[in-house]
Amino acid sequence: MSIFHNLSETIQDMCYIWRYEMKQVLRDEGVLIFFVIVPLVYPLLYSWIYNNEVVRNVPVVVIDDDHSSLSRQFIRECDASPDVSITYHASDMDEAQMLMSRQIVRAVYWIPSDFSERLLRMEQAHVSVYCDMSLMLAYKAAYQTAVNVSQHMNTELQIKLTGNYTEREDQILVRPLDYDDVPVFNPSGGYGSFILPGVLVLILQQTLVLGIGLAAGTARERSRFGDLIPMERPYRGVLRIVFGKALCYFMIYCVAGAWLTVIVPRLFSFPTLVRWEHLLTFMFPYILACVFFGMVISCMVRYRENVMLLVIFISVPLLFMTGLSWPQSNIPGAWQAVAWLFPSTPGVRGFIRMNSMGATIDDVVTEYNVLWVQTIVYWTLACLVYRHQLRLSRQHVHERLDIMKRKLVVRRLLHKRKKA
Repeated sequence: MSIFHNLSETIQDMCYIWRYEMKQVLRDEGVLIFFVIVPLVYPLLYSWIYNNEVVRNVPVVVIDDDHSSLSRQFIRECDASPDVSITYHASDMDEAQMLMSRQIVRAVYWIPSDFSERLLRMEQAHVSVYCDMSLMLAYKAAYQTAVNVSQHMNTELQIKLTGNYTEREDQILVRPLDYDDVPVFNPSGGYGSFILPGVLVLILQQTLVLGIGLAAGTARERSRFGDLIPMERPYRGVLRIVFGKALCYFMIYCVAGAWLTVIVPRLFSFPTLVRWEHLLTFMFPYILACVFFGMVISCMVRYRENVMLLVIFISVPLLFMTGLSWPQSNIPGAWQAVAWLFPSTPGVRGFIRMNSMGATIDDVVTEYNVLWVQTIVYWTLACLVYRHQLRLSRQHVHERLDIMKRKLVVRRLLHKRKKA
């Protein structure tokens, strides 16, 4: 009977902590924003911005100092491309720089005065391309368009100079080794399909850490002694507190995880090759690792604002360390070791391989095992820090009782003196 009694008491304490934490989440507007509004709206905003995948009609200014038929052909072909729009013709570089500084154009094409002359003399000609590097997608569009047009004109000049008799000879001349360009895992070749699925997984971790840290900061600010744990009733074990809080966060982020990893990619037609059972198996330890990681971080938060500064500061480094926006092979070994401390690193890498490349859970077994290791490690750390916090809370309760007893004794003495 004692076993069943202890089990019933454990479940009651866990349910009480879960209910208490859920009430605090629903009452705190800041926590609700990070737990509900941000995971709901932020991915839609990001995905909608990059829904076109590539940048089209980048405004470009041309400086044509040659004024020949070949220079005009170069300008026409650039303007006919889908990525570039020739919007201005400048007389000199000063005028073009003025347009660039006012952000009217994003690139400058300068055709020198000897452009056609050098080509007709069978010498190498040059076209200078100046790009605004503040927007990488615009730079890519302007630069690649100039390269593609120059290669196409090279092909035409080669065919004219050789004097072949058949089209097959011309094809072999300009393309002796034929190939097919097939973009693997990113059919559109767009920025959204490339980076946004990984960013969605990172949003899960960051918003969860923000919400838990904000709730912890609120509890400390409201409590006179900075307690994180409600002491309205006694607790016999720290596991009940940790599991009760974790259950609250896990339930909320099961819904948020399904929204971010299943619904949003399909709404915006991102590559989705993962099977639901593999995704469920992988996301279960990822959310658990993020929950316990956030609980450990929350114990270091003294004020509500601190966690926002911390998470904003590490968000960009975490994105780089996942190997998503920067090649993993170019990350120094020390930073790669640091990257494995965060659940987002194996989470993003595993999700990208499964979602965009069609990998199974067996193909990402390393990341999967790391997530379980992180879950166990951060659960242990959460138990240790909450145990310390529970000890401090009980100490504060005893101090309050001692103060109340002393006040009661003093009042009784004063009352006796008045009667005497």
